[in-house]
Amino acid sequence: MPLPNVSAKTFSFSAVIVGYLLIDDLTTNEQNALGNWLMLVAQVLCTNAFYKQVEAERRMYKTPNKEETIHMMEKMMNAMTEELETLKKRKN
Repeated sequence: MPLPNVSAKTFSFSAVIVGYLLIDDLTTNEQNALGNWLMLVAQVLCTNAFYKQVEAERRMYKTPNKEETIHMMEKMMNAMTEELETLKKRKN
């Protein structure tokens, strides 16, 4: 579905108008059900768009190879071991 070529304020205001138009035609429970359904649709769109950004970012940046990953994890483990030793010394 192509989006209309209007300003951001006009696009947002159109949602306000549609919301107000629906208020009088729906019961409270119907408004709640429709509102929750629309929020779910919005969450699906946001989640999909965000993950597409993650995928694009991954393609842009080099992913570390296994050796780099192992080296990085070893450095993290060494740092945690040193911190544990420091905490143990402080405890005594």
